[in-house]
Amino acid sequence: MIKASDLRRREIVNVFDGKRLGFVSDLEIDDSEGYINAIIVPGPGKFFGLFGGDRDYIIPWEKIVKIGSDVILVEVPGTHRKSRNSKDTKS
Repeated sequence: MIKASDLRRREIVNVFDGKRLGFVSDLEIDDSEGYINAIIVPGPGKFFGLFGGDRDYIIPWEKIVKIGSDVILVEVPGTHRKSRNSKDTKS
């Protein structure tokens, strides 16, 4: 079993392009079923998830390839970002 706090200490790396996306800042949970739908990583330019741009990387749970001891490998061809103030976008 793994805790949410343990996930936050692991860096997210996209195996599709080798890009380091950052660290988990939050989880998207299906409250009716109790499953994790996605991990959320602050977008580029954000400082501790607070300052900077308003777009976060939303990485669906099924796109996680491997959770290692210090990294989480994901396979995301186009990094999917969600704006807090507008529609979903792709970078």
